[in-house]
Amino acid sequence: MTTSLVSRDKAEAKKKGILAGGAWGGTVLLAAIGATPFLWIPAAGGAAYMTYKWFMFRAKRGMRF
Repeated sequence: MTTSLVSRDKAEAKKKGILAGGAWGGTVLLAAIGATPFLWIPAAGGAAYMTYKWFMFRAKRGMRF
């Protein structure tokens, strides 16, 4: 069974978006429970990187936001 490129890109963008959202959720959770900045600052950096990758994936393929 073949899938179109558009539907495959949409599915990939959705996965990347869910992963980035989950990373931000974990970062907020770490900050909310009072974890040391040693833990949540690198987590925020990782979440920002995943969000950037998601954004660039969508932007390069001309997807709307």
